[in-house]
Amino acid sequence: MISDKFTIEDIHQIRYENYERQKNMTVEEKIEDTKKGAEEIKKKLAELKSKKKIDEMITQ
Repeated sequence: MISDKFTIEDIHQIRYENYERQKNMTVEEKIEDTKKGAEEIKKKLAELKSKKKIDEMITQ
């Protein structure tokens, strides 16, 4: 679980979880796993940006 303040311990936890998930993967599988995660983050960021624009339009 990531804390609200996103500390260095959170970064260590994320890296550990990534290691555990990927430790038995081939290089190709690791690359694909990383790309998949990046796509998910891109979608979330786009949603947040869209929501922010809508919120800004509403408050103007």
